[in-house]
Amino acid sequence: MSRIVVVGATGLVGTEIVARLAALGYTVTGVARSVPRNVGFIAWQQIDLARADASDWHGVLRGAAVVVNCAGALQDSPADDLAGVHMEGLAELVAACQGSGVARFIHFSAMGVGGESPTTFSRSKRTGDDTLMASGIDYVILRPSVILGHPVGGASALIRGLAGLPLLPVMPETGPLRPVALDDVVQTVLDFIDLRRPGQVVLDMSGPETLSVVDLVRLNRRWLGLPPAREVAVPDVLAALAFRFGDAVSQFGWRPAVRSTARVEVARGAASDSRAWIEATGIIPRRIEAVLQARPPSVQDRWFARLYMIKPVIFVSLVLFWIGSGLASLGPGFGGGVTMMREAGTGWLAPLIVAGGGIADLVVGAGIIWRPTTRRALQAGIAVTTAYAAAGSILTPWLWLDPLAALLKTAPITALMLAALAVLEERS
Repeated sequence: MSRIVVVGATGLVGTEIVARLAALGYTVTGVARSVPRNVGFIAWQQIDLARADASDWHGVLRGAAVVVNCAGALQDSPADDLAGVHMEGLAELVAACQGSGVARFIHFSAMGVGGESPTTFSRSKRTGDDTLMASGIDYVILRPSVILGHPVGGASALIRGLAGLPLLPVMPETGPLRPVALDDVVQTVLDFIDLRRPGQVVLDMSGPETLSVVDLVRLNRRWLGLPPAREVAVPDVLAALAFRFGDAVSQFGWRPAVRSTARVEVARGAASDSRAWIEATGIIPRRIEAVLQARPPSVQDRWFARLYMIKPVIFVSLVLFWIGSGLASLGPGFGGGVTMMREAGTGWLAPLIVAGGGIADLVVGAGIIWRPTTRRALQAGIAVTTAYAAAGSILTPWLWLDPLAALLKTAPITALMLAALAVLEERS
């Protein structure tokens, strides 16, 4: 069978496409910024689309019949470069395909980019689409609505997470959605892998029903077997603060679903005419309720829904704990710490021990904030906490019986950091 190259192969859609292609016997090469752990199933190449030029792609594309580009980003941040992913990097990939004899380029764009483009996200997506259409390559451009299925990511993960809350925050100014089933999206790609099917098409993809975000959360909650949640309208001011907080968090390398770009895109909705898609493929889009009912929820599904909103609470709590502890040790608590260390017999080393501990706490806290170093910082935090417990047992064993549980608290802090490590991963 043909060799297929899937770019952005660790995202929600890319992961499913890779799995289905491999199961059908295709030779698949997955491309991603970070090679995932399941490297044994297909061939992998580590390439950052935003920073690669045409020469970086020639070896990967040699002998490939079709390229499927699932790579995308929501908003500029230290972790993502919209111009690089959607425009410049895409142009380099397209140029490489022209020189490598790739027969077809299947490209994921976004619904609505063909009309008014109110955000950098939609404008950059449209520019990328135009580049591909002008290239002369046989193309298929897919513009799906919100994609929902059993695995979730991005907006669909947020919807699943909201379904796990006993109180449902109802955000203002959300437009109508016609969500499309993940399986229908993947099947469309599989259909167009067949080069006998005509290309040179741009297809909007949406489901058969118009729903609100609240409707989708209710559906997911009912599927999870949870009772209806109490719905609480979020004031405009609080909603604006939530989106600004998401923007601020993204500057540290995180990718929260709630950001200002999402606010604008959700406000205009994602609902369009899918008749061209249906006519081109014969696929009858499925209702989201039917998609959910096709597979009963597992306990892991309920874990994910309930942990989704707890995850940011865990990380914010750990950052506040470590930085607060460090500032207290180096500030108002410094004198008391030195006195306690001298009582423990450390003599002239006491100020150095207290200062070193405070600096270590600050370093761990800062490392957790910055997403590229979060894992190492959590591991360091566990090591530091263990060292504190061990040193305290030797130098100040009476603290195990302290009413404020100074040493006993090392156990729940360690457990919280282990939980943070367990839920840190965001992609396959």
